[in-house]
Amino acid sequence: MTTITGYHAHVYYDAPQKADAQRLCEALRDRFGLPMGRLHDGAVGPHPRGSCQLTVSPEQFSDVMQWLIANRRGFTIFAHALSGDEIKDHTDHVIWLGPSEQLDLSKLA
Repeated sequence: MTTITGYHAHVYYDAPQKADAQRLCEALRDRFGLPMGRLHDGAVGPHPRGSCQLTVSPEQFSDVMQWLIANRRGFTIFAHALSGDEIKDHTDHVIWLGPSEQLDLSKLA
């Protein structure tokens, strides 16, 4: 069995959406006390475009996902488990809210 120690939720955005994406991420941070990474305006790691990462504990995951389903404001959200296996965490242990996007898994090898 895979041990999941937490989750990342990545809010994807394009340049014209940056201010709205920041407001969404800050709302998540403030509502749930989540650690919020910086906003990356371009592809970083395996992510195909701008994104902001929030770290979610296993105990908070259900509440955070329910809130995002109702409040994601049209943004694509890529959520994945943190199990220590980066490839599986970005392929098998994932949830997409909105359209899924192609990740560059070569960045994880």
